[in-house]
Amino acid sequence: MNIADKLYVAFDYKLTLDSGQEVDRSPEGQPLGIITGSGQVIPGLEKAMMGMTDGDNLKISFEPEEAYGQVNPELFQDVPRNQFSGDMELQPGMTFQTQGPQGPMVINIKEIKDENTIVIDLNHPLAGKKLHFDVNIVEVREPTAEELSGLSSGCNCACSAEEQAGCGTKGGCC
Repeated sequence: MNIADKLYVAFDYKLTLDSGQEVDRSPEGQPLGIITGSGQVIPGLEKAMMGMTDGDNLKISFEPEEAYGQVNPELFQDVPRNQFSGDMELQPGMTFQTQGPQGPMVINIKEIKDENTIVIDLNHPLAGKKLHFDVNIVEVREPTAEELSGLSSGCNCACSAEEQAGCGTKGGCC
C-alpha cells in the first residue's frame, strides 16, 4: 500500500542539523506512527513521503521556512525572575516545559538580563535551522478506530529541545 492521505504510517527516522549534530531519532524498534493529513509532522516531510511504501527510504532536507520557520525576535519576552523556582540557578540555554494556552510548550532561557529579569525565547527550538531527515518507511495501512480517536488538533508536544523533531503519536515530539 502506498502512502496517501488518512493512512497510518510508521517510520524510523534520524534528524540532523547542518553541523551533523543528531537532534532526534526514533528509538530502536519503535518507529514513529502518524496518521497522514493530521498535522503530526512538518508538512514537507509528510508530502515527501506520499506515494512511498513499506521498506522505502528517503533522505530529505528542509530550509527553516519549510520546517519551523525563522527565529522571530517578537517571541523573545522579558519575564520576572520570580516566575522561576527561587533556588534554581538559571543559565542561558536552559529549557523548561510549561503549560501554554494550547497545551504544553517548551521555553528556552535566552538571556539573564539582570537579577530580576529573564529573557525567554518562545520560538520552536528548531526555528532558524535547516533540518536533514533520513527516513525508512516501516508500515503503511488503514488506521484503526483507536488510532483515529487518539488524534488531537495540532501538535501537543512536551519534549526537551533535543527531542523536538516532529509531532507524533508514538513518542515523537515537535
